[in-house]
Amino acid sequence: MNDLNINEPDDSQGLTLETFTCYFREIDQQPAWRAKADREMDYFDGNQLDSEVLQKQAAIGMPPAIEPLIGPALEAVHGMEVKTRTDWRVTPDSDKSGDDVAAALNHKLNQAERQSKADLACTDAFKTQSGVGIGWVEVSKESDPFKYPYRAKAVHRNEIWWDFLSVEPDLSDARYLIRRRWTDKTQVALKWPDKALLIRGAANRWFGLEDITLDGGGMTGLAMAREEERGWSIEEQQWRDIENKRVCLFEVWYRVWVSTTVISTPDGRIVEYDSGNDAHNAAIATGIIKPRRVVISKMRVSFWMGPHKLSDEPSPYRHNKFPYAPFWGKREDRTRTPYGLIRGMMYQQDNVNATQSKIRWGLSAVRTTRTKGAVVGEDEDFRQNIARIDADVILDAAHMATPGAMFKVERDFQLSSEQYKMLQDSRQGILRTGGITEGLSGQHGSATSGVQEQTQVEQATQALANLMGNFRNGRTLVGELLLSMIIQDSIGKPETVTIDGGGLKPDRVIMLNQSMTDDDGIVYLDNDVSRTQLKVALNDVPSTPSFRSQQLSALSEAVKSMPQNLQMIVLPHLMSLMDVPNRDDIIDAIQRAAQQETPEQIQKRIDEAVKTALAQSGAELKARELDLKYHPDMVEAQVRKLVAEAFKINGDAIYSANQTAASIVANPQIAPITDMVVVAAGYQAPNPGGVDPNLPVPTGVAPAVPVDQPGVVPNTSPAMPPVPQRPQGSMAGIETLRTSDNEGALTSAPI
Repeated sequence: MNDLNINEPDDSQGLTLETFTCYFREIDQQPAWRAKADREMDYFDGNQLDSEVLQKQAAIGMPPAIEPLIGPALEAVHGMEVKTRTDWRVTPDSDKSGDDVAAALNHKLNQAERQSKADLACTDAFKTQSGVGIGWVEVSKESDPFKYPYRAKAVHRNEIWWDFLSVEPDLSDARYLIRRRWTDKTQVALKWPDKALLIRGAANRWFGLEDITLDGGGMTGLAMAREEERGWSIEEQQWRDIENKRVCLFEVWYRVWVSTTVISTPDGRIVEYDSGNDAHNAAIATGIIKPRRVVISKMRVSFWMGPHKLSDEPSPYRHNKFPYAPFWGKREDRTRTPYGLIRGMMYQQDNVNATQSKIRWGLSAVRTTRTKGAVVGEDEDFRQNIARIDADVILDAAHMATPGAMFKVERDFQLSSEQYKMLQDSRQGILRTGGITEGLSGQHGSATSGVQEQTQVEQATQALANLMGNFRNGRTLVGELLLSMIIQDSIGKPETVTIDGGGLKPDRVIMLNQSMTDDDGIVYLDNDVSRTQLKVALNDVPSTPSFRSQQLSALSEAVKSMPQNLQMIVLPHLMSLMDVPNRDDIIDAIQRAAQQETPEQIQKRIDEAVKTALAQSGAELKARELDLKYHPDMVEAQVRKLVAEAFKINGDAIYSANQTAASIVANPQIAPITDMVVVAAGYQAPNPGGVDPNLPVPTGVAPAVPVDQPGVVPNTSPAMPPVPQRPQGSMAGIETLRTSDNEGALTSAPI
């Protein structure tokens, strides 16, 4: 029964030596791909000729030649990764209530991305991902308190072993992941001080501890460890180095499966039921949530030094994942072993190197045809001498005098030309097998225009789309691991996060995990980090300097064609793309200058203030009444009315005067009486006297009698034309209105 549970680690006792040994055996039976990967990376580094090839070339006098083309080709792919690098963005995976928490954690994640050197680690992992098909990034907490609390480091592929039965890209279904690393025994003893004696004894092969026996007495634990070591089937050189005083540590991350109870909260979170949590018990009692029994995996970590277990404990991280993020390149369909772009380039690289050597050898090689005895001396001396530029060959005169004697030296340059064509084809073949165009690698290709060049680059990008997609998945996993550690360290801790607005907008202050009390007196945490479901996404906007430069150039051209008022709005955004000192201060100065009012705006503001004050004081209503009462059109109409009335009154007065005058003329006796009546009514003569109205006579109307006729006095009344003067007598002077003409009559006749 115990044999059936060997491969099933228990959560209570941890990883057993039997299970650890089974993992070790399973690793030994995995496909042997690491040696191939090491050789492929040697080709990337330019180490492309091994000792066997060099010996063969030296035997025939061929000079070694290396033209490293794989390295520059892959560097072009690496440059595309750096150029298209994107930032992480934290987004809430629930409702809008988590926006503030997401913004605060996004700020902290971006800070951790820079301080933990996550970008550099991902770039180093991409190097081996593209080359040999696998790269690793460790995301963990820093043990040194003087450094940044989180770290992201690229790990060599030969330090990591994983469960080859896993099919998920993020190894979420893998049973184990083992990292092995050779470490000085003193450092290991400092890490586990309670196991220091065991570590030193095992590292020294128990020399100096001869008192360890199996018959009881002291140090029985060490005796058992020594016996386990003797009975372990793994070779000693795989975990112990006596000469260099080092031991190989095995960091084993493994999953154990347990049956537990979980509950689903109303906001969609699934948490493990805690019987000591009053909130869980109350929610279950009221029927708000229902518990259910499930089988889940839990992560644990165990450290081993050969057969000796140094520690075994649950994972210190909140996430249930390995702290190592894989970056996959390509994987074989049957064995699931990783491989990269170098595998298809190696043959072409060997062909390039061989062709280079043959061409150089062919330029200096000669072919001789001679009869035996034609050359004086040994044949080996002749072969070495004939290959020299200053070769000096001594022929045997007696032999050359015989019939049929021959000595001929030939060079075949036509063969070198064919080899040069093969060399060119091999150079192009390296790029073809990797899906890399000449434009992407920075070389002058077949494109004759910028559009063709861009098209070829896009074609190379499409050929590498699967590789770049896997890189994005691995980089996202690194961000998720970093975010999980940030959340774990922020749970329950009140914190104030200030997000810099970059000069474009005010700084944003967010309070996390703030204790609040609702209306029912229940205390809760506002912006609780542990209750917000979050996820990490990669921003679609690249953040590389080259992309920022392109944005700056494009926006600068757009600003040139904008009106001046719009230029002031866009100018702060334009400055934010520039990498200049005191950029935030410059943006702030621009915004303050843009907020200053022009004279027109100042006058408009004054007018609006006056208008507002008048409206508040009631003067506006009075002004409106006056405007309605004294409207320009109404005033003009009233003026016309007054003029008309004045004209009418003047006309009536003149007419009345005419009538009065006519009455007096007709009955002169009433004039004194009229004067007395007028005086009695209060009339007073004007002082000075009145003015003759001197009404104009219409043009074109001639008087009945010319006014300049001798003996005729003109009459101003249109109803009484001038009458020629008659001699004085009866009725003299009655027809005229002028008293001067009636002097005789007035004097002769009594009034």
